Amino acid sequence: MKSSVITFPGSNCDRDMDVALKKFGFKNKMVWHNDIELPKSDLVVLPGGFSYGDYLRCGSMASKSKIMKSVINFANGGGMIMGICNGFQILVETGLLPGVLLRNKYLEFICKNVFIKINDEQNRYFKNINNNVLELHIAHNEGNYFCTKDQLKEIEENDQIAINYCDKSGNIGEQFNPNGSINNIAGIFNKKKNILGMMPHPERMIDPYLSGEDGSIFFKNLINNLK
Repeated sequence: MKSSVITFPGSNCDRDMDVALKKFGFKNKMVWHNDIELPKSDLVVLPGGFSYGDYLRCGSMASKSKIMKSVINFANGGGMIMGICNGFQILVETGLLPGVLLRNKYLEFICKNVFIKINDEQNRYFKNINNNVLELHIAHNEGNYFCTKDQLKEIEENDQIAINYCDKSGNIGEQFNPNGSINNIAGIFNKKKNILGMMPHPERMIDPYLSGEDGSIFFKNLINNLK
């Protein structure tokens, strides 16, 4: 399986994602934001970080990078695209995913482990996964997912809510919501479910020395689903 990780000025999780993808069997290539063409890929990843220093809005300037035309064409052709944290912000800025990501509820940067519940396993990201509750890491200032009532109704009807913040038993409630996201939303799909945007970082949880291995469950399952 071949993957590509896009690097923008200010990306800081691109190398972490490269390590994670290679560890679980992907043949990964790093792609610079100013390139025009994507290499042949089974998966494209927009990594976390602070692309362009988060100027204007998080992900706004990155969404206009030269490489994004090829990324959008890849997405529209059914290609698998995953945006993590800043990558999620870039995806909503391009319009590939609905909604926006606002400042966290208490206007503070959040850096901690959280639990997330997987809602829909009828897709290539989570199909056949052994655990429907994972412990992953978040590190963001603008992770507060928001959309209009009409958009929320649509994404709920289309089962586009990929993951929710929860407790370790999978209970979803306001007390387990770290950033104020509407309905505890931690990640969403597009309608075709080939695009996934999520705030938690699975690449940061692939080794016991990194405080947990639930990210390993995610990546092992993902590559098996793509084979």
